[in-house]
Amino acid sequence: MTLLLPPEDRGHSPVTGWGRGHWEAVGEHLLAGVEGWASPGWAQYRLPGVASRNGVGSDGLEGFARTFLLAACTKTHLDRYAEGLVNGTTPGHPFAWDDITDMSQQIVEAASIAIALHETRDLLFDRLSDDEQQRVTDWLGGIRGRRTPDSNWILFRLIVETFLETVTRAGPAKEAQNETSVLSRLDDWYAGDGWYSDGSGQNFDYYNAYALHLYPLLQSRMTGAPNPYQSRLNDFLDDHQHFFAPNGSPVFQGRSLTYRFATVAPLWFGDDLPPGRIRRLASGVLKNFIEREPGALLTRGWHHPFPPMIQSYSGPASPYWASKAFLGLLLPETHPVWTATEEPAEIELHDVDRQLRGPGWRIVGTRTDGVIRLLNHGSDRAAKSPEPDPLYVRLAYSTHTSPQFTPDAVDNQITIDGSSRHHIQRITTDTSAYTDGPVHVITTTRIEGAAEVRTHEVTAPSGSVVRAGGYAIAGDSRPDTAVTGEKATTTRPDGLTSSIESREGFTTAKVRHDRGTDAFGEFSATPYLEAIHPGGTHRYTGVVRLFRATA
Repeated sequence: MTLLLPPEDRGHSPVTGWGRGHWEAVGEHLLAGVEGWASPGWAQYRLPGVASRNGVGSDGLEGFARTFLLAACTKTHLDRYAEGLVNGTTPGHPFAWDDITDMSQQIVEAASIAIALHETRDLLFDRLSDDEQQRVTDWLGGIRGRRTPDSNWILFRLIVETFLETVTRAGPAKEAQNETSVLSRLDDWYAGDGWYSDGSGQNFDYYNAYALHLYPLLQSRMTGAPNPYQSRLNDFLDDHQHFFAPNGSPVFQGRSLTYRFATVAPLWFGDDLPPGRIRRLASGVLKNFIEREPGALLTRGWHHPFPPMIQSYSGPASPYWASKAFLGLLLPETHPVWTATEEPAEIELHDVDRQLRGPGWRIVGTRTDGVIRLLNHGSDRAAKSPEPDPLYVRLAYSTHTSPQFTPDAVDNQITIDGSSRHHIQRITTDTSAYTDGPVHVITTTRIEGAAEVRTHEVTAPSGSVVRAGGYAIAGDSRPDTAVTGEKATTTRPDGLTSSIESREGFTTAKVRHDRGTDAFGEFSATPYLEAIHPGGTHRYTGVVRLFRATA
């Protein structure tokens, strides 16, 4: 299936060439791509691939709900979704949806359905018969009183109950009480400067974009009331705008990255960013992913299928939470985000260096090569992950690299005899520590131009092997490598280069090669340093660089 796009308009969109018509065309392409995988009667979309832990029926509902959200944004194919909605909520239908139960995936998908129904109410829900409407609201109403994880999931129930309140006027006191409880829990997780932890702990990731900021503003669209957290959203977007490289690649950090361009969803609703910059950022991200993977279906991966990065809850249709990026189409054609001339992102005008005190991060970008790096001294997801999670515990992430998905990886971390940080003890946005048995490490990152100077104060038993790695470089062929003295370098054919050099303590430089462990390519290489610890406390310093070399 070929993606048909309108001509680029470099007058109106001088950076990406893309406008509203391109978004509509991509949306149509994605909806056409899933059509052939629908069940008879359209109630489920059972896309090809291994089922999630929730089973094929739940995955089929996921396919319906997430693509229905896309259809609600494009206002197309609504007849088939209306038929699927009726059949999915009809007891006894061969592809009827399972009832909503405690902690079930149906809770997540019910929220997407509720949003889509609200945004298409006059075109779809209001045209159903009274009996059909009742079946739909009965199924959605099964969410009431259901237990959810203490995380962004609490917002799904709030969204569904708010929709039900708008169409049935049922139980306003109960729903008001639930809203107060949910918003109070959000306040508990608020870390400041626009950032939430996804539940208790240090769980900072794109769920700030996918859910924690997005659902309160979507609820406000349902009620007509102002978003109670608009100022927090604006603060978040002031940081979030710097997570996207000029080539449209987001920083690769955190779980559920298969949602891809959903990362841009809240940008459309910011009050403070220039509208031309909002469209430039959003279109750049969409264009990046679509050009790299223009096929009919979104796969479970980043630019291609990559099973190691997929969570157990992710079914074949899970990537279609990416539909949230198209919420910008709900804004009228006359809205400034569509009418304003594109403006460049800040990284295209000057280097970026920002302290993100909420999550304990620092975001650093260089204009000359467009590489953005996220330095991490505050996010670990240790409260939810029994083992160190490569998507959260690394010292750094970037727009151009992926952590290595293998237990003995060395990239962007300090390891002592295989022990690495899990519970991060935050000190500042530039310094953190961890303790693991007899091992205690304090790490400080200092920026020197385009270099990261990482200093580690290591307390460990004598004879321990200390390793510190830089960024892994990956591609379709084995990257070039070089080791000179106490410096190791790896380079991709396009000039993307990673290096690490000893400044103090390390005695050996090496390069590790892996295959099938990196989301950016089959072959990867990681430069790293090594030393034998003398016992007690000793200092090690390495200079890490990630850049794109130019001729």
